[in-house]
Amino acid sequence: MAGTLEMLAEDPSQFDGGLDPRVALYRTFLGLWNSVGMNLKPAALTSGDTAVDRQLEHITPLPRQAFLLCSVEGFTPDEAAIILNTSTSNMQALIDDAGREIAAQVATDVLIIEDEPMIAMDLESIVEGLGHRVAGVARTHSEALSAVEKEEPGLVLADIQLADGSSGLDAVNDMLVSIQVPVIFITAYPDRLLTGERPEPTFLITKPYQPDTVKAIVSQALFFERRAKLRDQA
Repeated sequence: MAGTLEMLAEDPSQFDGGLDPRVALYRTFLGLWNSVGMNLKPAALTSGDTAVDRQLEHITPLPRQAFLLCSVEGFTPDEAAIILNTSTSNMQALIDDAGREIAAQVATDVLIIEDEPMIAMDLESIVEGLGHRVAGVARTHSEALSAVEKEEPGLVLADIQLADGSSGLDAVNDMLVSIQVPVIFITAYPDRLLTGERPEPTFLITKPYQPDTVKAIVSQALFFERRAKLRDQA
């Protein structure tokens, strides 16, 4: 970043004043970074690198940049596309590539708590497309707890309003008494999550959802859950 600032001091025209300043700064920095061929090759790891470093470095450079811009730096896919000087469709392809590469490292069993069969099938297709396995689909609070007793999942996708009037939020809170697992709530009733007792951190997707949003949040939840566990172990 220091090199970027030095370059801008010498030639301010490199900074696109028509963009949001933060977007323009990252665009300039990554334009300079990616102009060096070796930066687009997988980095060599050293003995001092952490497991998290190794996890990130296993992702090829451009998908890694796309993932970090959206998941860590908080840019929208449209903003990240401007930063990387690519199209929105190609940006989504890069994010999908990052998701698949992350899944290859942290592939897990997913429990889906959803009472609408078509939505449940769609979510199954999404997570399987990322390389994960669906451990089960539960339609009620009791089915969700029974599924966890049979097989502990590595990720839970949960609706809040379930078929018999029971609460997916209550089911999640009950299962988190005995296991630790990242949870993504996918619901048409986000206000119920905001007013109820909810686990932290909470990932929330509002229905109707976009498949690309689900893919991105699944990868984000698993990556940061893995990072938290590795740091705890360290």
